[in-house]
Amino acid sequence: MYVVLVGGGQIGRYIARDLATSGNEVTVIERHAQRLEKLVADTDVLVIEGDACDLRYLEQAHVDRADVFVATTHDDDVNLVSCQLAQIEYGVRRVISRVNSPKNVEIFTALGIEPVSSTQLISELIENEFSVGELIRLTSLRGGRVQLVEVRIPDEPGRPTRQVQHLNLPDATVLVTIFRGSDTIIPFGGTEIRPGDHVIAITNPENQEALREHLLNAQ
Repeated sequence: MYVVLVGGGQIGRYIARDLATSGNEVTVIERHAQRLEKLVADTDVLVIEGDACDLRYLEQAHVDRADVFVATTHDDDVNLVSCQLAQIEYGVRRVISRVNSPKNVEIFTALGIEPVSSTQLISELIENEFSVGELIRLTSLRGGRVQLVEVRIPDEPGRPTRQVQHLNLPDATVLVTIFRGSDTIIPFGGTEIRPGDHVIAITNPENQEALREHLLNAQ
């Protein structure tokens, strides 16, 4: 399978490395030189320096033959435009995007783009050919509704380190993964949550704001 990824940050590198290790052909489009260097150092994928909203770089990535197009940047506008170009200009059938603002999910869905608010799961979506709806059903808590939540812990001086077992998490909440630098950590009771961590969790929709507030504000 041929996958074109937009965005070579922490999430993009993780997905690119994961898919390439599984035997897929992967190309990453990234416009920041520092991230390009890390991509080259950490992965064996083809890397193109450029703006994914510019057709020139999409052509260099041969998006026209991509089986899947994935946008993983922190900018929903960039993700939306690049995904639409992949659909309209190159006829890519499957387009998946990270959606950073929950209010934009409906827009992406209406345009035929699969929105994922928890990007840790994108590679699983691609590899197993799940739709977002199928993945949510697979990860649902006892058949109930589920929300995939990602929280970045600010890397601020004086912010405390806390163990998972000491967190007063909302009911029906499970911490799934912690991204720390280039490491991917499966959390247990004694796992520390540190400043700068990127935490992925599953909870009920009504609890997601309480979860975010607790992780970000609790001392």
